[in-house]
Amino acid sequence: MIKRMVIMLVLTGVVLGGVFGFQLFKASMIQKVMASLANPPQTVSTTVATAQDWRSTLEAVGSVRAVNGANLSAEVPGIVSALHFESGADVKAGDLLLELEASDDIAHLNALKATADLQRIVFERDSRLLKNQAIAQQQVDTDKSNLLSAESLADQQQALVDYKSVKAPFSGRLGIRQVDLGQYLPAGTPIVTLQQLDPIYVDFYVPQQALAAIRKGQPVTAKVDTFPDRSFKGEVSSINAQVDTATRTVQIRASVENKDFLLLPGMFATVDIETAAPQHYVTLPQTAIAYNSYGDIAYLVDDKGKDANGQPQLVARQAFVTTGPTRGDQVAILDGVKAGETVVTAGQLKLRNGTPVHVDNTVQPANEANPRPVDK
Repeated sequence: MIKRMVIMLVLTGVVLGGVFGFQLFKASMIQKVMASLANPPQTVSTTVATAQDWRSTLEAVGSVRAVNGANLSAEVPGIVSALHFESGADVKAGDLLLELEASDDIAHLNALKATADLQRIVFERDSRLLKNQAIAQQQVDTDKSNLLSAESLADQQQALVDYKSVKAPFSGRLGIRQVDLGQYLPAGTPIVTLQQLDPIYVDFYVPQQALAAIRKGQPVTAKVDTFPDRSFKGEVSSINAQVDTATRTVQIRASVENKDFLLLPGMFATVDIETAAPQHYVTLPQTAIAYNSYGDIAYLVDDKGKDANGQPQLVARQAFVTTGPTRGDQVAILDGVKAGETVVTAGQLKLRNGTPVHVDNTVQPANEANPRPVDK
């Protein structure tokens, strides 16, 4: 009987202990769930702060122009008798490009040259006779005057003949031919454009306040939207001697390499002028900074190891930062963030000190030093 009572008491104790233990476990789980609901992990995007060398630059806009450029034309009217070039060809200085009909002018030139030759013969013969006192000095002087007059007339006619041909005044690339064989050309009619393309000039304007930072020989980088992935190196070749009184800007000219002839006169260009030595900065996307009147802040992500389930414990930490210059989508950090630290770039509004975070970097904010608009 006593043995049976002992067994009953033991069983009752086991049952009560199990019930009590289950209640403790349940309370612990509820406490953990409530804690997690009170401070759940927040999903954020992050990036690693990097250190970069930034050059101090001044940006300006301008236009491309040729070192030498001209619309070629004939000085006298006439009919095109010969064409010696193709559209888009590269030519050298002095190359013959076009001839006008000049048969009558050439015949007249030959007649004047024959007259000049005759006058030379007379002058030389009379000069020999003068040495033997067989002729008067006055006759020799008249012969010399006649010779000079005949040669001048021949030279004048030679110039008229030369006007009937068009030659390249400098080396460069031709444009599209504007005339045809047999066409009558009035004087001054455009024949073709000729442009010297390498090197090439980029003219731009800067405010007068920037003059102190610009000097001749300073490196520049030019870009055009036609070739967004190309940069063209050059240097400041000249600075205008006066400031525009209407805009208070001064014209600057840069000489830029153009070996591939990609830059053409008339193009719109942007120019970056290096004004100082490069500076070493820690950089972040501008979206990583929360700008406030009481101070700019960023959220760093600290790794607290792993929890009991083996999952990483990531916690946000607020840091006040001192920002510097901006470049495109990036901002320089002077103090508050070190290179290599993980920084939140999106989702900061949900954070405070100690907030657990979950990192999802499938979508990243823009972080380009030289962003370009995307056509859609």
